[in-house]
Amino acid sequence: MSTADRTELVRLDIDPPVALVTLDRADRLNALTYPMIASFRRAIDTAVADTRVVGIVVTGAGRAFSAGLDVADLARAASTGTSRGGRDAPDPVPDPDELPALFSHLLRVPKPVIAAVNGVAAGGGFVLAMMCDLRMAAETGASFTTAFAKRGLVAEHGTSWILPRLVGTNRALDLLWSARRIDATEAHRIGFVDRLVPDDRLLAEACDYVRDLAADVAPRSLAIMKEQVLRGWSQPIGEALRQVEREMNASLGHPDTTEGVVSFVEKRPPRFAPWIPDDRSTT
Repeated sequence: MSTADRTELVRLDIDPPVALVTLDRADRLNALTYPMIASFRRAIDTAVADTRVVGIVVTGAGRAFSAGLDVADLARAASTGTSRGGRDAPDPVPDPDELPALFSHLLRVPKPVIAAVNGVAAGGGFVLAMMCDLRMAAETGASFTTAFAKRGLVAEHGTSWILPRLVGTNRALDLLWSARRIDATEAHRIGFVDRLVPDDRLLAEACDYVRDLAADVAPRSLAIMKEQVLRGWSQPIGEALRQVEREMNASLGHPDTTEGVVSFVEKRPPRFAPWIPDDRSTT
């Protein structure tokens, strides 16, 4: 796997069709600093811009996914009364999409983002896993905790909005109130984790998932489907159905549909075009 970039303790490895983003601060359980969060955003943006990349896998180095915000940065934020750690702290998440929460930019990434949770995902690490589209977890190594209530905090960074949609209101309240640590098996049972994987197969399984998508699925379809599902959370049913009808009509006239049908008739693998940002329009 070729290394494309390594800055501020975030490593980006691109081996088309997979982009692997690794939090690389193993000696501190991949605790997040503000520059590290900004570097993570840059790595994601690089992967999005690379037309060879169909999907993105996010993981942590060593025995943790991420233990959350670094204690020093958390203390600084508490002393200044701002989640950004003071006026001089770098803004970790530019929000052109008006989504200011930590890692919320992942909701706008037009490619599948898979969290390969290899160890503890706590606080901000929990948020990162939550903001990914799918979560695969190491059967024995992964664990999860919101952690916020034990630090005197609230359900921050979008957890109050997304978590109930993933696990239900009562389970979300339990995880937020108690801040208890749950293992991968429980996380899978309640619907937070999508797939349990043997620890030594986790990264391979996540990358293989992306490769399977690249072999069979149109990248444009992946982008639009993600947008449809997330948009549907806040759309009235009538509006959603009308928009889907417009999108379906646009898809019927798209070269990807022609290729999908022809390849099926010819009994060969499809050769879909790469996703291009300007090809998002479906109206």
